[in-house]
This record gives sequence, C-alpha cells and structure tokens, in this order.
Amino acid sequence: MNQLAEASKIKQILSDAKKIVVVQADNPDIDSLASSLALEAILEDGGKQVVLYCGVDLPSYLSYLPGGSRVVKDLPKQFDASIIVDTGSDALLAQLNKSGAKAWLASRPSIILDHHGTEATITFATVTANYPAVATGEVIYELAQQLKWPLSKDTKELLAMAILSDSLGLMSQATSARSIHIIGELVEGGVNLAELESLRRETLRRDAELIHYKGRLLQRVEFHDGGRVAAVAIPWEEIEKYSPLYNPSMLVIDDMRLAKDTNVAIAFKIYQGGKVTAKIRCNFGYPIAAKLAEHFGGGGHPLASGFKVEDGRAYDDIKQETIKLAAKLLNEVRRGKPDEAA
Repeated sequence: MNQLAEASKIKQILSDAKKIVVVQADNPDIDSLASSLALEAILEDGGKQVVLYCGVDLPSYLSYLPGGSRVVKDLPKQFDASIIVDTGSDALLAQLNKSGAKAWLASRPSIILDHHGTEATITFATVTANYPAVATGEVIYELAQQLKWPLSKDTKELLAMAILSDSLGLMSQATSARSIHIIGELVEGGVNLAELESLRRETLRRDAELIHYKGRLLQRVEFHDGGRVAAVAIPWEEIEKYSPLYNPSMLVIDDMRLAKDTNVAIAFKIYQGGKVTAKIRCNFGYPIAAKLAEHFGGGGHPLASGFKVEDGRAYDDIKQETIKLAAKLLNEVRRGKPDEAA
C-alpha cells in the first residue's frame, strides 16, 4: 500500500480548507490519538488551523502522548473540512449523533483515514481512504510520502508510536513487511525506539488500587466451550470508578488469553440504560474477532475488535449469543474454512 488512489482528492480538499477538524471515534487509543496529533503537526506546518476532537474523555493512559490535552469534546461550529481517523464506523461517532453535530461534518468536505479495510458505514464522507494496514499511522505515513508532506522529528515519533502500538511492537498478525520498512525509515529519520519504548512502559505502571482490582477481575473470569472462550463482565459501578484510572477491560484481557486452551478473550462492559459493549482479543491462528464483532454491528481486526449493543437486550442474552457464535467461528477455523483461517 504505497500509493493511495484518493491522494489527489485529499490534497484538493485540504488545499481549499483553512480550518480543519481532526475527529477521533468514541473509543480513542494510541493509534487514533498519535495519528491525530501527527496530522495536526503536518497541517499546521502547512499553514492550516487545526482542531482536535473526540466525543469522550481520553483514557488516562494516553496522557503520556504530548498534546493530548488539546483534544476537545465540543465540535467547533466553524470549520472548512474534517478528517476522521482510525474508523469508518458510524456507530463509533455516537456522541456526535447525540449532540446533533454530525450534520456539521456532513455539510462540509470530510475525509476518512482508516486502516481496518472494512466497508465504511459513515456515508457522508467525501473521500474514504480505508486500506488494510497495521495502523492508521501507517496510512498517514504513506499519504505524507505521496503528497511530499515534510515530517518533523516529533511527527515521525508520533507515527512510530501509532504503528508500534497497534502492531504490538511489530508482532501482530496484521504487521506487514511494509510496516517494518516504515519503522526503519522513521528510525533513519531520527526516531529513537528506545525512547519511545521508555514512554510506552510508563503507561504500564498502575496505581496499587488497580493492581488489587485486577486481581478481583481475574477471579471473575469465566471459561466456556471447553475453555476456548474466556469472558468477564464489568458492571457500571466499576466502569465509573476505575475508568478514570485505566480501562478495566485492558487490565485483564491479555491475561485471559494466556489461559491454556483459550483462543478468544471477551471483556463485556454493562452500562446504565442497557448499553453493553464488548472488547475482543484472539490468539494467533484464531482470527475471528472481526467476524464476531460485525455480527453485532461492530468491527475491527481479525485478532482485535469490539462492538456495542444498545437495543435493550439483556446482558446474559448478549453474552450467550456471543459465546455461541465464537464457538461456531472457532470450529470453522479448525476445519480450515478459508475465509476464517486467512
């Protein structure tokens, strides 16, 4: 993916715009924030005014990224164009729907820069550049190369953070030879991977309260389908208490995958008002996460995805449906069904 067919259209939209909003989805992560900050730097170097938007508060573990404090929760009323990063899913712009501000995006030129490669459900976008890649940072790097955007050392570091995060340090199944080459080019451009790793490790440090909470969460993990599916439920009271410190799902989901015989780990969150969300992580060789999430209107990667259900169904019903489908998809992988084992 060295050439983006949409590059000339993107260039025209950005050339005509003076004020640009960079939009993250309602589930921000390192890739989305680092990509947003990189775009901010690139566009401001080109003389543009940039506003960074996300409809929810950024998780505290993202605070180590320089510039996260500039992200606002209110979409400005005056802007000329928008760039939506790291998603093509309309469901992940729910806060814009609630505020009625999504119509402002739809009334102006809008660009999607995403790496999931799935069909976008954001229908108002003027240009959609959604290529299978390990991270949105990779798509932005390729676009910058094609449009000859100069990249400062700080911007290169942000793109490296985005790629390293979503690729799990270049060890995920979605990592390609090009992903590795890009990191090499960024290192040649002055990026110090040891420094970035030191910053990343700071995000792994936890308050003592979280260490104790993690232990309680792990005690609640359930194993289904002969241990192949691990699941845990996080009620609203715990979401409210611990989310400002760290995402409760991310505290345990990787540990859940380490259980013998487990292929898929699912962390459910149960919100007030009946909303249920799920974060899905699969072990290598069992790439069912995207299929599982798409069944519920979500999406993501073969090994990492998520979904939310807001139709009022009971949590127990959603959990049982999820586990049943996960078992079915795992059986298809075991039988070597091409579309699941790829």
